[in-house]
Amino acid sequence: MELGLRGRKALVTGASKGIGRACAEVLAEEGCDVVLVSRTAADLEAAQAAIVAKHNVAVRLYPLDLSDECADTDLLVNNAGAIPGGDIVQIDEARWRTAWDLKVFGYINMTRRFYALMAQRKRGVIINILGAAGENPDFNYIAGSSGNASLMAFTRAMGGTAPRDGLRVIGINPGPVMTERLVTLMRTRAQSQFGDAERWTEFMKPLAFGRAAKPEEIAWMAAFLASDLSAYTTGSIVTIDGGGSSRRSAF
Repeated sequence: MELGLRGRKALVTGASKGIGRACAEVLAEEGCDVVLVSRTAADLEAAQAAIVAKHNVAVRLYPLDLSDECADTDLLVNNAGAIPGGDIVQIDEARWRTAWDLKVFGYINMTRRFYALMAQRKRGVIINILGAAGENPDFNYIAGSSGNASLMAFTRAMGGTAPRDGLRVIGINPGPVMTERLVTLMRTRAQSQFGDAERWTEFMKPLAFGRAAKPEEIAWMAAFLASDLSAYTTGSIVTIDGGGSSRRSAF
């Protein structure tokens, strides 16, 4: 693709693996200089080395939860945070608060900081990688369903008024994506449902096309939404779940 993103500054949180890593790769391929943010320095360094080897762009990294070092950011991709699977009994208050501090409040605080910086320049895009459980609540993913629903409302509220500051705020709701996090969630569910975590692959069989999405399939959409080809899109949530939401029965 040629999306006109060359030379823009992109910051991606949770960039060491999974969807965040894929977003960083795709944006670098489109010519963005990228800043990678995560908590694990070794994983970030591996991602940096791989991206630099493929693309002629600048790649900086920060092994931090949040960063105040990148005031020139044009594009923020909020992706950090893995909320654990489990029902209301399994997810106690401490685990719930820890997960929301990282993802829900992490997204809010990153948006608060970088929205203000972008608004000064009247230019910028914020993309929040959320999760389809926010629109299809799951009792066995109660903390994640609730957190993603909250961030959907936050994204719509911010995106609805962002044009007055020359900005855009958009969300992406991925369904199942083949990442380490998905395997962990499916193992938890298999242990709960079958008493055997190793049966997690059985949950893949009914998915669209017989598979979960590839991380880059989410990243390609993020790059398009970040580009001026999608310049009238804000306050919207794009769902990429292989039609899963549309296949739900009303009864």
